Amino acid sequence: MNHHREDNRANWDGRVDGHIDGYRVDRYIDDPNHMSDVVMFDIDRLDDLAGTTALHLQCHIGTDTITLARLGAEVTGIDFAPKAIAAAQDMFAKAGNAGRFIVSELYDAPQALDEQFDMVYTGVGALIWLSDIDGWAGVVDHFVKPGGRLFITEGHPAAWALDQDREDRLLVMDFPYFETVEPQTWNEATSYLGDATLTATTSHEWNHGLGEIFTALLNRGFVIKTFVEHRVLPWKMHSWMEEAPEGWFQFPESVRDKVPLMYTLVAEKLSS
Repeated sequence: MNHHREDNRANWDGRVDGHIDGYRVDRYIDDPNHMSDVVMFDIDRLDDLAGTTALHLQCHIGTDTITLARLGAEVTGIDFAPKAIAAAQDMFAKAGNAGRFIVSELYDAPQALDEQFDMVYTGVGALIWLSDIDGWAGVVDHFVKPGGRLFITEGHPAAWALDQDREDRLLVMDFPYFETVEPQTWNEATSYLGDATLTATTSHEWNHGLGEIFTALLNRGFVIKTFVEHRVLPWKMHSWMEEAPEGWFQFPESVRDKVPLMYTLVAEKLSS
């Protein structure tokens, strides 16, 4: 594992305690019907998961994973942060839900698990932590059964490229849209959620353009079945965003139609 991945793993281990509080894990334990907003945002596109197998890549502490399980899937979660996997296992055990969790860096996951699944799922804010989108697509291909699908809900690369610190309400692209060799490197003592103070403060991010994501999947025999761009996000990316009707966040009406904030992508793997 190179130093970028080592930094990110330490950084994400440090976020776990704050995220347990921030994501209100107690709700999943106390209420067997509680679901994550991110998964439920796409409930009509997910179709019936009863009796299916699902692998959640970069599952973090498992709030989306447990929602997939409650929708009927037999779930496996993979994440590179040992504390995150321990937190997911603890939540599942206390909530009484069945699930399997594996500690593995994403690109090493095919060596850690040699199975295929009806669905591989990836949630919001995952892909920017990966340096190589083509290598990611190879991991997805390894895990999706012929005839199975990849399901992504993710921040839009156009939104990731915006300067998020501007207070003048101008939409300015100040970061790469396309994948770059060198990452954007940050040094921050807090996470986007919760109030835990981080000791491993360095993290690295890479953006990936839609063409790069699509091409990586198409080259491996996937067919794009659904692609929808959204005007909302589950967090306040810019301080001047407004609350959307569903409780998420959106730009003010004057600029709402100018930049997509999130997308949903469903890709089916052709049967061999």
